[in-house]
Amino acid sequence: MTLLTKCNPKARPRLRTAIVLSSGNTSVIMVQTAYDMSAFLYLITGGICMFAVLLHYHPSFMLLRPLTSRPSVPRARLIQMAAHLSNGAVNGSSNGSSSTGVSLAELPKSNVFTSSLPADAMFPTPLDSFRASRQALGPRMVKGALYTYVRPVQIEDPEILGVSKRAMRDIGLREGEEETEEFKQLVSSNMIMWDEKTEKGIYPWAQCYGGWQFGSWAGQLGDGRAISLFESTNPYTKIRYEIQLKGAGTTPYSRFADGKAVLRSSVREFVVSEALNALNIPSTRALALTLTPHVKVRRETLEPGAIVTRFAQSWLRIGTFDILRARGDRALIRKLATYIAENVFSGWENLPSILPEPSPTSQTTILPPTGIPASEVQGSPGFEENRFTRLYRHICRQNALTVAKWQAYAFTNGVLNTDNTSIMGLSLDFGPFAFVDNFDPNYTPNHDDHMLRYSYRNQPSIIWWNLVRLGEGLGELIGAGARVDEEEFVSNGVDESWASELVSRAENLIKKTGDEYRSVFLAEYKRLMTLRLGLLSQKESDFKTLISGLLDTMEALELDFNHFFRRLSSVNITDLDTEEKRENTATRFFHHEGVTGVGNTEESAKTRVAAWLSLWRERVIEDWGSPDSPSSSESERQKAMKSVNPKFIPRSFILDELIKRLTPTSMNKPDKAVLERVMNMTLNPFDEEWGGVKEEEDRWCGDVPRLGRGMMCSCSS
Repeated sequence: MTLLTKCNPKARPRLRTAIVLSSGNTSVIMVQTAYDMSAFLYLITGGICMFAVLLHYHPSFMLLRPLTSRPSVPRARLIQMAAHLSNGAVNGSSNGSSSTGVSLAELPKSNVFTSSLPADAMFPTPLDSFRASRQALGPRMVKGALYTYVRPVQIEDPEILGVSKRAMRDIGLREGEEETEEFKQLVSSNMIMWDEKTEKGIYPWAQCYGGWQFGSWAGQLGDGRAISLFESTNPYTKIRYEIQLKGAGTTPYSRFADGKAVLRSSVREFVVSEALNALNIPSTRALALTLTPHVKVRRETLEPGAIVTRFAQSWLRIGTFDILRARGDRALIRKLATYIAENVFSGWENLPSILPEPSPTSQTTILPPTGIPASEVQGSPGFEENRFTRLYRHICRQNALTVAKWQAYAFTNGVLNTDNTSIMGLSLDFGPFAFVDNFDPNYTPNHDDHMLRYSYRNQPSIIWWNLVRLGEGLGELIGAGARVDEEEFVSNGVDESWASELVSRAENLIKKTGDEYRSVFLAEYKRLMTLRLGLLSQKESDFKTLISGLLDTMEALELDFNHFFRRLSSVNITDLDTEEKRENTATRFFHHEGVTGVGNTEESAKTRVAAWLSLWRERVIEDWGSPDSPSSSESERQKAMKSVNPKFIPRSFILDELIKRLTPTSMNKPDKAVLERVMNMTLNPFDEEWGGVKEEEDRWCGDVPRLGRGMMCSCSS
């Protein structure tokens, strides 16, 4: 990792050696320098993937860079997963929202982001940007700023294809507001909340950030086609969101692109944003999908364009720190971190207190105390945690919770670059994503990901890799410990007299945060998998016997991941009390065409599934009691399981069909009714039926067509 701080070049320690130690399924890289030797172990997929910390100094910055070692992966996989369903509202979703709502005009609006952080010096005020030509607002390098004022392009004859009713409610808009002309103009890129005559209101902006893409530094990236309109605050929940248009025109961050979005990718983002939220997986949200009928977008072919109106409590990402670290902007890193703590997480006192030894079973690991004053430093010598360390830990914890949920519901993002990793732990910027069909841990929906970097299996370790990049940006502030507010340090950075102390402390704390990330991930994953299996308690043996055993079975027999859990929700324990009954029950998990997978027969498959069902039956009886007892809770268990195991998820083959039916042709207009039906199912994934077209519902919730399984797509959007 790279710790950003000013330093005397003569203090540069020399790299001595890097040693690889292997023992069985364990691979460890030990990196030794003249000053220090350390290794951070990250357990994943039954082996050990190690992020070792390599120390060396650059003439003007201290550098800590990661080494990675990918071990061979045994069949037993104890840690490749994660989970779901957090308590209360995720992303400020519908829990506790009022059904009343207000009009768009009445909705409280703000611009805390642009009023708190530095603007592009070329267009320092909204008026400067408004007077500029569209060409002047095009691609270029922007330094010393976190955003540029830029207006969206206007769209001729826009057509709204869909609006999320739940998103309307969560923002605080009243039912029916989507029919007003003001709403239609807003989501169609034709209205902003700024008056050119009075120069009052809120002027749109695009964020500046960088990123590591597929493991390589990509330089300045930024919102190349996303433009934020304003921040809104739900009058009832008091949750503030940043409303943004994607596909609204070029910005200084468009690079060589056109600032447009194709209908194909826009449909996918509109649906999946709301689908993840409905599954209680933290995600950015989608309010509306608008067709731009006169805009044609050239990708692999010429395609129709669209705009997604989306929102999030924050669009800041790890890449925002990446670009500042790369440019050596110490002051702006500190300013940004302070803004995030005070305005995104609502105050330093909301960040987690110091933990003893992080453990997946420790209640303090799962719910650490808060309320620590900003000025307080906690921890023993060498491990002193200041407020910036607590901020880093909180960001890591939020991401651990989210990736656990992805793994538990087999969601694969497809492009987990640092510019796609949210500081709030939100699922962000959807490209070639997919839910896994037949369980395959190596599956990636991105057909350009030849090395499987962003495969389902690798998501937990890749998110940690990204968080180590964040540690590079915050490393100086983390390592400063109690001296973080000393005037000399704030102005000039660390001097040679305590540089090694700062490096050592930062290294210790980032390593410790890695342990915490792993513990939070495992605790959340186990909690959610316990819910999906219909159990009331967790036993240490469940992880290996039930969870790992089930994953191995699903992989070997090529069983559908989410179908398995939903079908398991309807299994009666009385149907599992003999071997014959268990084998008969096993067939309900097979595909319509029968057993698949190399070397499997129907008999061997039934035997294997039946053996797992026997173990599961014992645990269910242990938690819920015998089904023969008068107080049997079979119906209650099945109801609980169906409330966490969705019947419907927007699989790739469904989205492909939806895109085809929404794409206008010379013969047909977009079928908006089918989008409405899909969204009804998307927003209510645990229902048994939705009152739509029964043939559609049965087909979309049934066996995935063979040619529709494991689909892949490109990053082109």
